[in-house]
Amino acid sequence: MNINLIIIGLLLLTIGYFVGVKKMTWLLSGFNERRVKDKEKLANLVGGAQILLGAMLIIGGFVDVHPEEYLIIASVVILLGLLVYVNIKMVE
Repeated sequence: MNINLIIIGLLLLTIGYFVGVKKMTWLLSGFNERRVKDKEKLANLVGGAQILLGAMLIIGGFVDVHPEEYLIIASVVILLGLLVYVNIKMVE
Protein backbone atom coordinates (compact mmCIF):
# COMPACT_ATOMS: atom_id res chain seq x y z
CA MET A 1 0.00 0.00 0.00
CA ASN A 2 1.40 3.37 -1.06
CA ILE A 3 0.02 6.15 1.13
CA ASN A 4 1.45 8.90 -1.09
CA LEU A 5 -0.58 7.80 -4.12
CA ILE A 6 -3.69 7.53 -1.96
CA ILE A 7 -3.24 11.07 -0.60
CA ILE A 8 -2.67 12.53 -4.08
CA GLY A 9 -5.68 10.59 -5.36
CA LEU A 10 -7.87 11.91 -2.54
CA LEU A 11 -6.77 15.48 -3.31
CA LEU A 12 -7.61 15.02 -6.99
CA LEU A 13 -10.98 13.49 -6.10
CA THR A 14 -11.79 16.39 -3.80
CA ILE A 15 -10.81 19.08 -6.32
CA GLY A 16 -12.60 17.17 -9.09
CA TYR A 17 -15.77 17.04 -6.99
CA PHE A 18 -15.69 20.75 -6.24
CA VAL A 19 -14.98 21.69 -9.87
CA GLY A 20 -17.15 19.12 -11.65
CA VAL A 21 -20.15 18.80 -9.33
CA LYS A 22 -20.24 22.05 -7.36
CA LYS A 23 -19.00 24.12 -10.36
CA MET A 24 -16.37 25.95 -8.31
CA THR A 25 -14.27 26.84 -11.34
CA TRP A 26 -12.36 29.47 -9.38
CA LEU A 27 -10.26 26.56 -8.09
CA LEU A 28 -8.75 26.17 -11.57
CA SER A 29 -5.46 27.96 -11.91
CA GLY A 30 -5.48 30.66 -14.57
CA PHE A 31 -9.24 30.41 -15.15
CA ASN A 32 -10.64 33.54 -16.76
CA GLU A 33 -14.45 33.49 -16.96
CA ARG A 34 -14.61 36.08 -19.71
CA ARG A 35 -12.51 34.02 -22.13
CA VAL A 36 -14.19 30.61 -21.75
CA LYS A 37 -16.98 29.83 -24.24
CA ASP A 38 -18.86 27.28 -22.11
CA LYS A 39 -18.16 27.37 -18.37
CA GLU A 40 -20.45 24.37 -17.68
CA LYS A 41 -18.64 22.15 -20.21
CA LEU A 42 -15.26 23.21 -18.83
CA ALA A 43 -16.28 22.33 -15.27
CA ASN A 44 -17.67 18.94 -16.33
CA LEU A 45 -14.63 18.06 -18.46
CA VAL A 46 -11.92 19.09 -15.99
CA GLY A 47 -13.80 17.88 -12.90
CA GLY A 48 -14.57 14.52 -14.48
CA ALA A 49 -10.96 14.02 -15.56
CA GLN A 50 -9.69 14.84 -12.08
CA ILE A 51 -12.17 12.44 -10.47
CA LEU A 52 -11.10 9.64 -12.82
CA LEU A 53 -7.40 10.31 -12.24
CA GLY A 54 -7.95 10.49 -8.48
CA ALA A 55 -9.74 7.13 -8.51
CA MET A 56 -6.94 5.65 -10.65
CA LEU A 57 -4.29 6.83 -8.18
CA ILE A 58 -6.22 5.57 -5.15
CA ILE A 59 -6.67 2.14 -6.73
CA GLY A 60 -2.99 2.15 -7.72
CA GLY A 61 -2.06 2.98 -4.13
CA PHE A 62 -4.04 0.05 -2.74
CA VAL A 63 -2.99 -2.43 -5.43
CA ASP A 64 0.66 -1.46 -4.90
CA VAL A 65 1.72 -0.77 -8.48
CA HIS A 66 5.48 -0.81 -9.07
CA PRO A 67 7.02 1.54 -10.12
CA GLU A 68 4.57 4.17 -8.91
CA GLU A 69 6.12 6.82 -11.12
CA TYR A 70 4.25 5.40 -14.12
CA LEU A 71 0.90 6.35 -12.58
CA ILE A 72 2.10 9.84 -11.75
CA ILE A 73 3.57 10.34 -15.23
CA ALA A 74 0.36 9.09 -16.86
CA SER A 75 -1.69 11.48 -14.72
CA VAL A 76 0.51 14.46 -15.60
CA VAL A 77 0.40 13.62 -19.32
CA ILE A 78 -3.41 13.34 -19.24
CA LEU A 79 -3.76 16.65 -17.37
CA LEU A 80 -1.37 18.39 -19.79
CA GLY A 81 -3.33 17.01 -22.73
CA LEU A 82 -6.52 18.29 -21.15
CA LEU A 83 -4.90 21.70 -20.65
CA VAL A 84 -3.94 21.90 -24.32
CA TYR A 85 -7.40 20.77 -25.45
CA VAL A 86 -9.19 23.33 -23.25
CA ASN A 87 -6.94 26.16 -24.41
CA ILE A 88 -7.40 25.28 -28.09
CA LYS A 89 -11.10 24.39 -28.19
CA MET A 90 -12.77 26.22 -25.32
CA VAL A 91 -10.96 29.53 -24.88
CA GLU A 92 -11.51 32.52 -27.15
